[in-house]
Amino acid sequence: MKATMFALALLWAGALCAQTPTAAPPNAAAHLDKLATLLDLTDAQKTQVQAVLEAEHAKIRAAHEQAKASGTKPDWEQMKALHQQIQQETLQKLTPVLSEAQLKKFQTLQELHHEMMHHEMMHEQMMHERFGHSGPPGGDTPPPSQN
Repeated sequence: MKATMFALALLWAGALCAQTPTAAPPNAAAHLDKLATLLDLTDAQKTQVQAVLEAEHAKIRAAHEQAKASGTKPDWEQMKALHQQIQQETLQKLTPVLSEAQLKKFQTLQELHHEMMHHEMMHEQMMHERFGHSGPPGGDTPPPSQN
């Protein structure tokens, strides 16, 4: 059961990672359905969770748009702090909506999402440092070393 839950959480977190924070998720309904299944949400809870998550997404999108409009690129620590603040607000809003077990699962999913985002960003940074852009020339993977 734990392995199944972890696999589902990983899939859900991976789907979230594929989204860019400045654009509306192309299949937000599918993500919400997966989350509803993982958390075993009632229809009423699903509606409330959807509203909270849409508000969270809108806040993050607005922050990114504001930073872009100002012409300055916020540093990593500023954006991390802002995201953490918004996520804390989201948890506070979800606390009366979800059971204790559901809230714990939601937090676990969030942690997995953050870990995957961190690894993705580290990979992109490494590729940028190594190749000067987000990947090797031609988009191909580098050949294995022939040691």
